[in-house]
Amino acid sequence: MAVGEGSTGRQQPALNFAVLGSVRVRCEDRWLPTGSPQQQALLAALLLRGGRTATAQELVDAVWGEDSPQQVLAALRTYASRLRKALGSRAGMLVSVSGGYALRLGPDDVLDTDRVAELSRQAEKATAAGDLPRARELYGKALALWDGEALSGVPGPGAGLHRTRLEEQRLRLLEQRLEIGLEAGYHAECVSELTALTTLHPMRERLRELLMLALYRCGRQAEALAVYADARRVLSEELGVDPRHELSELQQRILEGDESLSWDGERAAAPAASVVRPAQLPAAVPDFTGRAAFVKELGAELASEDGSVMALSAVAGIGGVGKTTLAVQVAHAVREHFPDGQLYVDLQGAGPAPAEPESVLGSFLRALGTADTAIPDGVPERAALYRSLLDDRRVLALLDNARDAAQVRPLLPGTPGCAVLVTSRNRMVDLAGAHLVDLDVMSPEEALTLFTRIVGAERVGAERDAAMDVVAACGFLPLAIRIAAARLAARRTWTVSVLARKLSDERRRLDVLQAGDQTVKATFELGYGQLEPEQARAFRLLGLAEGPDLSLDAAAALLDRGPETAEDLLESLVDTSLLESAAPGRYRFHDLVRLFARACAERDEQPPGERAAALSRLLDFYLATATEVFALERPGENMAEHVQPTRYPGLAFATSAAALDWLFLEADCLLACVRQATAGGALRHAADLLLMIRDLDESGAHSRQYQNVAVAVLEAAQKAGDQVAEGRVRVALTHSYGLSARFDEADEQATRGLELGLAAGDPLSSSHAPNLGGVIAHYRGAFEDSRRLLEYALAAFRRDGNRAGEASSLSNLSRVESGLGRTERAVELAGSAVALYRELGSTLRLANGRYALGVALGQHGRNAEALEEFAAALSIFRENRQRLWEGMTYFRMAEAQLALDVPAEAAALAERALTELRDIGDDWRRGIVLTVLGRALNGTGQSGRARVCWEQALASFEELGRPEAAEVRDLLAGAGVGV
Repeated sequence: MAVGEGSTGRQQPALNFAVLGSVRVRCEDRWLPTGSPQQQALLAALLLRGGRTATAQELVDAVWGEDSPQQVLAALRTYASRLRKALGSRAGMLVSVSGGYALRLGPDDVLDTDRVAELSRQAEKATAAGDLPRARELYGKALALWDGEALSGVPGPGAGLHRTRLEEQRLRLLEQRLEIGLEAGYHAECVSELTALTTLHPMRERLRELLMLALYRCGRQAEALAVYADARRVLSEELGVDPRHELSELQQRILEGDESLSWDGERAAAPAASVVRPAQLPAAVPDFTGRAAFVKELGAELASEDGSVMALSAVAGIGGVGKTTLAVQVAHAVREHFPDGQLYVDLQGAGPAPAEPESVLGSFLRALGTADTAIPDGVPERAALYRSLLDDRRVLALLDNARDAAQVRPLLPGTPGCAVLVTSRNRMVDLAGAHLVDLDVMSPEEALTLFTRIVGAERVGAERDAAMDVVAACGFLPLAIRIAAARLAARRTWTVSVLARKLSDERRRLDVLQAGDQTVKATFELGYGQLEPEQARAFRLLGLAEGPDLSLDAAAALLDRGPETAEDLLESLVDTSLLESAAPGRYRFHDLVRLFARACAERDEQPPGERAAALSRLLDFYLATATEVFALERPGENMAEHVQPTRYPGLAFATSAAALDWLFLEADCLLACVRQATAGGALRHAADLLLMIRDLDESGAHSRQYQNVAVAVLEAAQKAGDQVAEGRVRVALTHSYGLSARFDEADEQATRGLELGLAAGDPLSSSHAPNLGGVIAHYRGAFEDSRRLLEYALAAFRRDGNRAGEASSLSNLSRVESGLGRTERAVELAGSAVALYRELGSTLRLANGRYALGVALGQHGRNAEALEEFAAALSIFRENRQRLWEGMTYFRMAEAQLALDVPAEAAALAERALTELRDIGDDWRRGIVLTVLGRALNGTGQSGRARVCWEQALASFEELGRPEAAEVRDLLAGAGVGV
C-alpha cells in the first residue's frame, strides 16, 4: 500500500509540520491539535529524526531527561496514542517499532526544516550560477520559515539541543544571505540589518566583518573602523581574547584602502569570436568592437547541429546601428561550419529600387557553378533549382539589407544543413521559423572603444571625458561614431574637445556627422522616404516631444488620433526601425533619429501652427491627467480647481495606486514637457503642471530634476511679467527647497510667492505660500513667525473652501506648538488634522497628519502611542512611494524607541532611515539621523562607532550653520572627545 493512501487507495490529505516556532500541524486549511507541551516534545523528537526509529529510552531522555516521572513508559504510550488521534486519517504514519516509535512522512507531507534545507540547496546552486539576486531571495524564503524561536514552549533536553542547533542554522543562513547581498551590491540595505544583528550577537565576529564591509562600501570608512574597535574591546572584556585573524585583516585592508574591497558590479564580457578567412562574404572590419553576446547568440543559432531544419536568423535595427557589420562578423565566425560555401547579396531594401529575387537567384546559381544557359527564367523555376543544388550541402547565405519577408522567402534554401542570416530595418515577424534579433546601439564602453580604435589611444586618452561626450552625442550609433572618428582622424589639428563642441549643437549635429560619401542623415532619409503620408506625419510630430519616450496615450494626444489608430501608426514605425518600443505601450526615438524627425517637421513639411497645436495637445493631456492624479491623492484639496483649463482630455483612474503608477512612470516625460512648455511660452500651464506633480519632488527620487525645471519656469515667468505663473512656481520652489533643507532660499520663495499671490489676486499662491513659509520658519526655529504665517494660511484656506489645506495648516501648527513647549495643545491640533483628513477620505495626506501626530505624542512623552502613529504613516508613505518621508518616519521611530530605552531597535531604525534617505536626503537630515544613530549605538555599548556618527553629524551641522551642532558637541564631550 502506497504511503499516504488508505486501504481503498483513496489519497489522504497531505500534512504540513512546523517546528521553527511553535510545534504545529496543518491539514489543508485547518490546524490539528498538538496537545500538551510534553506531547509536542514527543512529536518534535520524532519529526527531527527524519523518519528513523527512536527507542523508548531515547524518547524519554529527550522529553523528560533526568526528571522523568514514575510510569514514564505508560505516559509515553499515552502521548503516542493521543498523537495518533490528533492525526486522524493519517494516524498510520506514527508506527511502533520494537518498543520504540517512528514518524513516517508521506511524499506530499512537508516539514519546515526540510523546506529550509531544499531552499538552501537551491540558493547554493543559484550562487554557483552567478544569479545572486535569486540566491538572496531563496535564502530570504528559507529564513522566513522561522516563526519566532524554534520549538517555542517545548520542554525537555532534546528540544533544548535542537533549539540551539536550529538557532545556529538560522544565524548561518542570515550570514549567507547578507554575504550574497553584499556581493550583489545591497550594501546600504545590509547595514541596517547588520547593525541590529551585531547588537543582538556581539560575540559573532562574522557579523562584525560583514558590517565593516557594508559600511566601507557605503563610503562610511570611519564607522567601519569603529566597528572593529568596538569588537576588539567587547571580545577583550567579555572573553579575554583578540579578534580573529579575518577581522583584523579586514581592518588593515580598510586602513590601506584596498580597492578589492569595493563592490564592482561589472561582469566581464565574453570575448568576441575570431575572424576567419571569407569566401563570398565581404571583408570583416578590422576594428569590430563589442557585440560579443550577439555574436555568440547568432553563431550558436546558425551553427546548430540540428539537422532537421534549416537555421534562419534575422537581425533588425535602425539604419547605422551596425547590422551588416555584425552579420558579416558572425558569418566569418561560423564559416567553418559551412564547408560548401558562403553566399552574400545586398538586397538594397532601404533604397528606392530593392533587388528582385529573380536576379538574386540568378547570381546565386552562377556562384554555385550553374552555366548561364542552364539558368531557367522565373522565380519559381530558379528557386527550385537553387534548392536542388543545395540539397545535402552545408551553405551559409547572408541576405543583407532586406526590404521585407516577401523579398527573402524565394532565397531560402529550405534544406537541413544550410543556414540563412538576414539583416533588415524591418522586423521579420512574418518570416516563419526565423530567430529574431533586435540590434540596439552600443554600450558607452563599446562606443568609446570603437572611437579609440579609429582615432588612436593617445589622442583619446588625453581627453577621455571629451571623447565620451562625442560618442554620447552620436547616440552610441556605430555609423555616427565611425563618421565622427573619421573626421577627427583626418584633421590632425583638431582636438577631441573641438569635435565635442561641434557636436554639442543639436541643430547642426546631423550636418557635422558626415565624412566623404557617408552621412548619418542620408541613412535616415532612406527609411523616411519609404513611409506612407500618415506614417510620415506621425514620425515628424513624434520628434517634437522632448521627453525620453512617449506612452501610447500621450502619443495619441500629440497626433490627435484615437488610441487604436495611433498604436497602428506607432507599431508600423517600430517595424521600420525608425521608432523603438522599449516596453509594451511605450515608444522612443534614437537621439539622432529624433533630431532628424524634428528637422523634417521644421523644414516646411509641418506648418508651425500644426507643430504648436501638437505640443499644446500633449501639454493639455499631461496637465489634465496629472490633475486627476492630484485630486485622487488629495480629496478636499481644491488646488486643482485653480489650474488652467485644458482643451484636450486626460486619463481617468479607477484607483489611487493606478494613478501613482502613471505619475512615476511618466516622471521624466512630465518634467521634460514642463521645460518645453516654458520655452514655448505656455507659462501658466507649465507652473500648474509643476504643482500637480509635486509628489515627484516629495518622493525624493526626482527632486534635483524638479528643482532645475522649476527654476527655468521661474526665470521665464519673471521675464514675461506673469505674476500668477511666477507666484505659483515660487510655491513649488518653496516646497522643493524645504524638502532639501535649503531653508533660506525656501523662505525667500515663500515671501515673494505670497506677495505675488496677493498682488495678482491668486487664491492658490496667497494660501499655499504662507502655509509653506510657516513650515520653513519652524525649521529655522522662528516659532512665533511660523505660527503667524500658519494662522494666516489657515484663514486663507478656510476662505477658499480648501479643507485639505486647512488640515495641513492645523498639522503644521501642531509642530509649532511642540516647539514652544505646548505639547498638549500640539497633540490636540494634530488630532484635529488627522480627523479632518479621515473625513475627507485622504490617504497620502493622512500619512502626513499621522506623522505630525506621532511627533506631537512623542514630545508629550507618549512614545508607545507615537510609534503606532508612525507605523501607520510609514505604511501609507511606502504605498505612495514617498521615500523621503519613509526615511524621516524611520528616524522618528528611532527617536521614540530611544525614549523607551530600546537602543538596539533604535539603531536598526536609524540605519533604515539612512538607507532610505541615501541619494535623496540632504546633509541636515542625514546629520539629525546620524545624531540619533550615535545615541542608539552608544546605548548598546558601541561607543567607538557612536563617536564616528557624531563627528560626521557635527561636520554637517557646522558647515550648514545649524543650531543642532551644540547638542552634538555636548554628546562628544560627554564621550570624552574634544571638539
